[in-house]
Amino acid sequence: MQLKEIERVKTISKEDFYNNYVKKQKPVVIEQLTSDWPAYQKWHLNYIKQVAGDKTVPLYDDRPVTHKDGFNQAHAEMKMKDYVDLLESKPTNYRIFLYNLMKEVPILKNDFKWPDIGLRLVKQLPMLFFGGENSKVFMHFDIDYSNILHFHFHGKKRCMILHPDQTPYMYKVPHALISREDIDFDHPDYEKFPALKNVEAFVCELNHGEMLFMPEGYWHYMKYLTPGFSMSLRAFPRKLSNLAKAAYNVFIMRHYDNFKRRQLGQEWIDYKNKMAIINTHKRLNIQ
Repeated sequence: MQLKEIERVKTISKEDFYNNYVKKQKPVVIEQLTSDWPAYQKWHLNYIKQVAGDKTVPLYDDRPVTHKDGFNQAHAEMKMKDYVDLLESKPTNYRIFLYNLMKEVPILKNDFKWPDIGLRLVKQLPMLFFGGENSKVFMHFDIDYSNILHFHFHGKKRCMILHPDQTPYMYKVPHALISREDIDFDHPDYEKFPALKNVEAFVCELNHGEMLFMPEGYWHYMKYLTPGFSMSLRAFPRKLSNLAKAAYNVFIMRHYDNFKRRQLGQEWIDYKNKMAIINTHKRLNIQ
């Protein structure tokens, strides 16, 4: 895999961000976009424990998908205060994924500002993501093909993102939004997955308060280098083709996949994983 560091700027004007990154669909890290937010000072794990400690939160780990799992179905639950204690005591694979904590704890809405940065952001409450040291978010792209502003708080997080044109090399699982889950993107097995040698990826390490712009349809893989949490703001895809793909994913693909899981059980999951390799190698003429 060929890795390239994502470009960084400390600050940027709305015009420059739109013209140089949104229009060109290029990723960028903006280091000081949150410097005037109350969240920049307040958003650490102890603060979350203080304001949301009694909330029961859904947890996910890195177990492979099975036919018994519903779409984005949580693997466990825990009180937020207990989860924060777990994060700070030892490494854990448990993550919080796509959680609308601000709905449960409205005071958090006062801590961030909707950035005026040239994107028409969807004004729904932002989703939050939490992870323990060395926990990983598997390689995937988002169902709605949104342009994403991804903010990180408390600690450090490594991000690997890939342009959609890298999809032919990604061992994409059919009727899904993921690569094969047995691929270790930190240490790829090129004998088993030779197409990955062709992959060109962007990487960065996000520090407290920094924001990564991920253009629409980009693959992304995240690893928490320390315990921490992130927030995503979203804007609908600009390209009509991506808007159509998003509609297909939401209204057809997701329901078809769930139907086949109910019909065929684990056989369907195993079939899709097998076809991810067959399709990739056939497309690239790999024997």
